[in-house]
Amino acid sequence: MKKVLSLFTSFTLVFLLVACGNAGDSVTSGNSGNDTFKIGGIGPVTGAAAVYGLAVKNGAQIAIDEINANGGINGYKVEYRFEDDEHDVEKSVNAYNSLKDWGMQMLSGTTTSGPCIAVAEESKRDNMFQLTPSGSAVECTKNSNVFRVCFSDPNQGIGSVDYIDTHNLASKVGIIYDASDVYSSGIYKKFIENSKGKSFEVVAEESFTSDSKTDFTTQLNKMKSEGADLVFLPFYYSEAALVLAQARAMDYHPTFFSCDGMDGILTLDNFDVSLAEGVMLLTPFAADATDPVTTNFVNVYRQRHGEIPNQFAADSYDSIYIIKNAIENASLTPDMSVSDLCNGLKSSMTNITVDGLTGLNMTWDSNGEPNKEPKAVVIRDGKYVLAN
Repeated sequence: MKKVLSLFTSFTLVFLLVACGNAGDSVTSGNSGNDTFKIGGIGPVTGAAAVYGLAVKNGAQIAIDEINANGGINGYKVEYRFEDDEHDVEKSVNAYNSLKDWGMQMLSGTTTSGPCIAVAEESKRDNMFQLTPSGSAVECTKNSNVFRVCFSDPNQGIGSVDYIDTHNLASKVGIIYDASDVYSSGIYKKFIENSKGKSFEVVAEESFTSDSKTDFTTQLNKMKSEGADLVFLPFYYSEAALVLAQARAMDYHPTFFSCDGMDGILTLDNFDVSLAEGVMLLTPFAADATDPVTTNFVNVYRQRHGEIPNQFAADSYDSIYIIKNAIENASLTPDMSVSDLCNGLKSSMTNITVDGLTGLNMTWDSNGEPNKEPKAVVIRDGKYVLAN
């Protein structure tokens, strides 16, 4: 009996060693035998920031459908799965892990900056390629495996200064910003640093925090008393809607200028769109552009979702085509490991040039930053119109 047990034990050990070895091989070799690229997406589709995540999800899906209808990437089909993170860091990491269980090979996400920073640490450990459509905080791309489509916060601050200055939009500028938010405070900091010596003077700087974001009368009274003819609002549309309503109530009518966080205000529930008349925002995407790519995208998006796409949808649409371009440039295949795909994509990103909805001749540097020309739109009659 002892000999039988010994033989059984030896056989079991050998079987386990072989099985473990095979399991290890499957991890390192990636999706061996797989004929489909699997791209994941993460963002809020519920909660206060849902307008951003829904736009990112919808924009990417249109691109995926187009690519598959036209033969895929290098002849391979593409699968896309999007997970809700409710604009919450912990939930975003959980979403990332769920997508890994699904078989994600690369990530087009996340949508918002805080979750993007957290997920970037996870993707770095896995050496998984990550292209965020809209994570604008500097820290989003601090790891070499992460690139972005949108402008970074500092670039939005610098671009806003230059646009206001070049187009002589104001002589006195006031700023209201969210001191508790990395997106808002990052843009504010660069705006102030680069406003020195320009054609306008910053006459008032007022902040709020996540605990005090419903009453802006104090900040607006400061702007009004200092004679600010333009107020810069580098924060999200939900708070901006309150600012616009409270400014009208106190009969204060400066030019309001913002960045991509303002995009989406026209779809806010129960929002009086007349409050946003004349509001300007810096953006690389204008839905009223007449080029064939933009008009086709806007028409498809409107047919599917009953609304005009915002910048976040355009950024996400571009992100999928950027990934496609990078994969084709590096001749990558879906049976490669996640790490090998990442290494190939990283090298390819600094070699490609892409024409998209959010820019022509877009390129990327090794820090993950895009090079493209900013634009500004103005809200007229409840629509975004390209500013002159």
